[in-house]
Amino acid sequence: MSEDARDDPLALDGQLCFSLYAASRALTGLYREVLEELGLTYPQYLVMLVLWERGILSVKELGRALRLDSGTLSPLLRRLEGAGLLTRERSAVDERVVEVSATRRGRDLRARAVDVPRRVLCAVDLTPGQAEVLRDALGRLTRSVEDRTRGAPRAEVGFGPSSEHSRRP
Repeated sequence: MSEDARDDPLALDGQLCFSLYAASRALTGLYREVLEELGLTYPQYLVMLVLWERGILSVKELGRALRLDSGTLSPLLRRLEGAGLLTRERSAVDERVVEVSATRRGRDLRARAVDVPRRVLCAVDLTPGQAEVLRDALGRLTRSVEDRTRGAPRAEVGFGPSSEHSRRP
């Protein structure tokens, strides 16, 4: 970061949001390349990760795990169902609930996907330890922002020059 960016609170390169945005776009692009041979898009891969890990889930539970609303999730599930990777069925217990599960083909895809994390890690030149530290920091950031939006008790954000929170992260 240039000295000007450090001195200007509105310099683009000094914004945490822009660093996260740029990193997310770059990493998603890398995943796109790696996932192409599996025939999955990045969002589809995320859906399959949750299903491989947790088994049968309601659409609501899946949306909560992925932090996606049903308007975004439904077309994604429809495409995965069309590809034969998952099924959506009404719950036998409560027909208002739609349950999602990987098909046999979807479960078999897991064996081909198991190397994706290692390939991505190698491509970004991070050690597993560095990736874990970064993942933990991003998890804390996400929880902190989500807590704020849910109205959880929090410290007041200061705007004066002496405030600890007035410094850019």
